[in-house]
Amino acid sequence: MATILITGGTGMIGSALSTALLDAGHSVIVLSRGGGERSINARLRYAHWDVEKGSIDRAALAEADAVVHLAGANVADGRWTEKRKQEILRSRVDSGNLLVQALRDLPNKVSTVLSASAIGWYGLDPRVPNPRPFVETDGPDSAFLGRTCAQWEAAIRPVEALGKRLVIARIGIVLARQGGAYAEFRKPMNFGLAPVMGSGKQVVSWIHIDDLVRFFVSAVTDTRFAGVYNAVAPAPVANAVLVQTIAAAKGGLALPVPAPAFALRLALGEMSIEVLKSATVSSAKLEGMGFQFLYPGIEAAARNLEGK
Repeated sequence: MATILITGGTGMIGSALSTALLDAGHSVIVLSRGGGERSINARLRYAHWDVEKGSIDRAALAEADAVVHLAGANVADGRWTEKRKQEILRSRVDSGNLLVQALRDLPNKVSTVLSASAIGWYGLDPRVPNPRPFVETDGPDSAFLGRTCAQWEAAIRPVEALGKRLVIARIGIVLARQGGAYAEFRKPMNFGLAPVMGSGKQVVSWIHIDDLVRFFVSAVTDTRFAGVYNAVAPAPVANAVLVQTIAAAKGGLALPVPAPAFALRLALGEMSIEVLKSATVSSAKLEGMGFQFLYPGIEAAARNLEGK
């Protein structure tokens, strides 16, 4: 069994991944700014790092067999002011730079680095429906998230020159009951409303958190995985279909209510681009590795998230 060092391990994805790794018999070290959190599990512990100060727990790094890099400011947390955009970018690039420096300069036996990225790398579908989904070899978009993802990935790539196996996961919209996008879609339904964003025709490339975590565990433990993979389910859906499917799985009254594009632009500013964006992203490369999704379609995913 391996020891996995996780950055961003206290977030929604990191917490789910830690649980899965522990269940599989691995040990987990979570890097956090505090580093003093206590755990009742003997195979889970916390270690200190501070990206701003450029410090990392040397003992934790020396113990690790693999690193999973999930650290980064929440993209959906607040309007994209210039200050906030810098926080989103710097939190990803600076943390990646620190990991590369630490892996280069400090004693370690890390063989594998798995880094998060996002499907924000890709631009808009040229038309909807898009007969040619985006694949891993497509270049980055010129908008803010595309530029951010490009710098995010570039920051961690030097680990390959250090002899580490690098896996980059361009993650789609993660659906999880614990929070994130699914919880935001679901909140208005408690009041009988099911908001449809803009035209509702824009395609959402999503993934169930259980499948995302299963992919991460596979990528860390299976040396066949290397390079970039789109972490999305095989069946992306239109926003309107996604909302209707969640409402149906939840049950009860949920009246479809349009959230016009102009109103979203006023409320969210530049971030509205991502809410209204249609991006059909392919999972073919991941499936070609033999990865089998538990939830390839949105209906089964929504039923599971509703406990049905």
